[in-house]
Amino acid sequence: MLIKRLLDPKNDVAFKRIFGQEKNKDILLALLNSVLKKQIHQPIREVEFLPRVQDPETRAKKTSVVDLMCKDEDGCMYIVEMQVASDGNFKNRATYYASKAYISQANKGDDYEGLQKVIFLAFTDYKLFPQKGSHKSDHQIMDVVTYEQDLEKLCFTFVDLVTFAEQNKKPVEALTLEEKFYYFLRNAETIDPEELEKLIANDPIISKAFHELNKAYWTNDELIQYDEEEKRDMDHRSEIAQGRREGLKEGLKKGREEGREEERNTLVKGMHNAGAPLAFIAKSSGLSEEEVKRILDA
Repeated sequence: MLIKRLLDPKNDVAFKRIFGQEKNKDILLALLNSVLKKQIHQPIREVEFLPRVQDPETRAKKTSVVDLMCKDEDGCMYIVEMQVASDGNFKNRATYYASKAYISQANKGDDYEGLQKVIFLAFTDYKLFPQKGSHKSDHQIMDVVTYEQDLEKLCFTFVDLVTFAEQNKKPVEALTLEEKFYYFLRNAETIDPEELEKLIANDPIISKAFHELNKAYWTNDELIQYDEEEKRDMDHRSEIAQGRREGLKEGLKKGREEGREEERNTLVKGMHNAGAPLAFIAKSSGLSEEEVKRILDA
């Protein structure tokens, strides 16, 4: 396998190809079982893929489109997302997607007894929770005093691939299956040939995942879709970066204006305290006498 032929698994098209196909259910099961150890009570043996589009109950409500959604043999639902850039709203969207999946289980006239657990799993290519020391965080609804999980139907797991890359000091051959998946998602496109051999050695699941990234096995139409998604990701990142730059400029401008205003107000009050007449203060500061009075009265 030529390394230059490996595509980026974080790309939406590639991500769905690896984890969202019937023929690759074994890869998805290995991912869920290795990453969600704290969220599941027993290994997941089988999953059924569900529609990624969650239709709204009314026209006024939003349609939800997730990367991957499935349910296991017990009815527990899983939403799997790959987020490559911060848009400032992902935590809110995660809550919305999980809640929408939970609500969607209830048909009119049903009781609530049959509602099954929803687990939201997200991989981010940026620091979603920069204040946390770990690359992985599990979130559940708990009693803030006793820490009991009385409301157990909504769970969230977030994996920060950037922090994992910074914290990981293990050689690839020493990684656990869970860590191999993180390494794979973060580094597959640029992995060194020797590291690749060590990573897939005696590990058919990871080897199969890499095989799905070899563009020699992709059709021209699939590669076009991949490239279009790459362009959308780049455009999205550029829009976010531009927004941040404009926000910074606006913040600096506002700060300068507020600083000048504070300096002017200090000057006005200083002249007043020194006994300068109102007309003199107004002329010196370029303000009207009414504006000077407002500053002095503040």
